Amino acid sequence: MKRLAVIDWNGWRAWRSGAIGTALAFVLAGAVFYVDTFTDIHSAIAVFYVMVLLLSAEALTERGIQLLTAFCTLLAIFSYGLSHGLDPDLPAALRLVVSIAALLTTCALIIRNDRARLALLHFNAALQRSEMRYRTIFEQSRVALWERDYSAVRSHLISLKESGVTDLKQYAKQDPELIARCIELISTVAANAAALELLGDVGTPNVGSMRRYIAPDDESFLDLLVVIFNGENHFEGRGTIIAADGKTKQVLVTIGFPDDISTFDRVIVGMIDITERELTQKALLEAQSELALALRVATVGALSASLAHELNQPLGAVVVNAQTLLRWLRRDPPDLEAVGRSAERIIRDSQRASDIIQNTRSVISQETRTLEEISLISLVHETRALLEHDLTKHGIALELQAEMMIKPVRAVKIELQQVLINLVTNAIQSLAGTPGTIARITVSIIDDADVVSLHIHDSGPGIAPDVMDRLFRPFQTTKATGLGMGLSICRASMEAIGGKLTAANHPQGGAIFIMTLPKVAR
Repeated sequence: MKRLAVIDWNGWRAWRSGAIGTALAFVLAGAVFYVDTFTDIHSAIAVFYVMVLLLSAEALTERGIQLLTAFCTLLAIFSYGLSHGLDPDLPAALRLVVSIAALLTTCALIIRNDRARLALLHFNAALQRSEMRYRTIFEQSRVALWERDYSAVRSHLISLKESGVTDLKQYAKQDPELIARCIELISTVAANAAALELLGDVGTPNVGSMRRYIAPDDESFLDLLVVIFNGENHFEGRGTIIAADGKTKQVLVTIGFPDDISTFDRVIVGMIDITERELTQKALLEAQSELALALRVATVGALSASLAHELNQPLGAVVVNAQTLLRWLRRDPPDLEAVGRSAERIIRDSQRASDIIQNTRSVISQETRTLEEISLISLVHETRALLEHDLTKHGIALELQAEMMIKPVRAVKIELQQVLINLVTNAIQSLAGTPGTIARITVSIIDDADVVSLHIHDSGPGIAPDVMDRLFRPFQTTKATGLGMGLSICRASMEAIGGKLTAANHPQGGAIFIMTLPKVAR
C-alpha cells in the first residue's frame, strides 16, 4: 500500500507540473500571437510557438501534441493574414515558412522522444520482471546455486598464458600454491537456500571464499581452471566438498561461462549432491562382485555335479567289467578269452570317461569342438552294447525301429551318445523299480523333412504330473541317490547343436522322450 501511495503521489506531482506547464503554454501562445499580429517587429516571432509545444509536451499525448501544433500553425497563418492582408510581402512570407517548419520539426522531435521514452519504460519494466523471475528461480530452486565472481581468477590465468604457460596442469605440478591462490581469487556474490543447506547451513547468505569447503584431494577444481585457461564456455565435473559439520560430500558441478568477459563477475554455479547415488553405485558394484563370485562357485558346483553324473556310468561299467575279469581269472583254468573281452570293455569304458572329461574341458575353454557325421542307427547299437549288462540284469529288452536309409547328422558324438545313454539309463531305472510289468524300451528313429527324431519309449509307469513341470530343471530328481543333473545336461547338449529334447507320457502308457536333431548342424 505504501508503494502504491508513493506511485500515486509521484503521478499527481507529474500531472500538476504538466498542468501548470500547459497553462503557461497557452498564456505564451496568446502573447506570441499578440506580438506577431499587432506590433511592427519584423522578425520570425511565430518561431516562439515552439516554446508552447515544449511546455505542453509532458502533459499532452501524441495526439494532443499534433493538435496543438496544428493550432499554433493556424495562429501563425491567421496572424500573417491580419498583418499583411492580400498584399504580397516576401520577407514576411519567408518568416512564416520558417516558423511553420520549426513547429513541424519540433512536433516530430517531441513525438519521437516520447515514443523512445515509452519504449525505454517498457524495456525497464520487462527487465525488472525478468530480474524478479530470475531471482525467484534462484532463491526457490532446490538445486544449490551460487553467483560467483570469476573475473579476478580469469585475469590471473590469462596473465599466466601471456607469460608463456601453455599447459596449466603441468604448471600446477611445479607451483603447488596455484590452486590455493586461485581459490582465494574467487568470491561468492550470492547463494540460495539449497546452497547453504548443501554446505551445512553456514548461517549467512554470503559464504565468501570456498576454500574451507573444497576437499584437499579434490581434482575437479584444477579441471575448472583449465576450462577458464583455455577459454571454454562450459564445465561439468564431479567434485568433493567438506560441509560445515565436517562431512564429505560428492557433488556434480556445472558452470556456464559467458562469452562477454565483462560479465565474469556474476557467473552461475550449480551443484547437485550425488553422495547417496555414489554410495548406492558402490554398494551395487560390491553386490555384483559378490554375485559374480557366487555364480563362479555355483558354476563349479554344477560342473562338479555334471561330471559326477556323466562319469558315473562309464566308471561303474569299468568296475563291473573289472570284477568280471577277476572272476574269469580265478577260474581253474582261467578263461583267457573271456578275460580279454572284459579287458576290452574296461578300455572302452575308460576311453569314454576320458572323452567326457575332454569334452567338458572344451566347453569350459570354449574351444571349437569337432563335429562329425553320426549314423543314428549305429549310435543306438553302440549304446545298447554299452548298457548290455544293465539291460540283461533287469531283463529289459531294447528294440530299435528305423528305416535303413536314415540320413546321418552332424554333432559331437560323445555328447550325443551321453544324451542317449542318460535317457535309456533313466528308462532302465524306471522299469527296474516297477516289477510285474513287461519291461521294454523302444527306440524309434523317424526321418522328417528337415530333422531326424529319436523316440525313446519305455513301458514303465510314466511321469507324474507334479514332476513334469520341473523335469528339466537342474538339481531336480525323484531318486534317493540322484543328483538331478542328467536331464538338464541332456537338454543343454541338444540345444547346443540346434536340436531339442522334450518329454511326455505316451498314450499307450509309459514315458516317451523325443530327441530332435537337425540334419545340418547350425
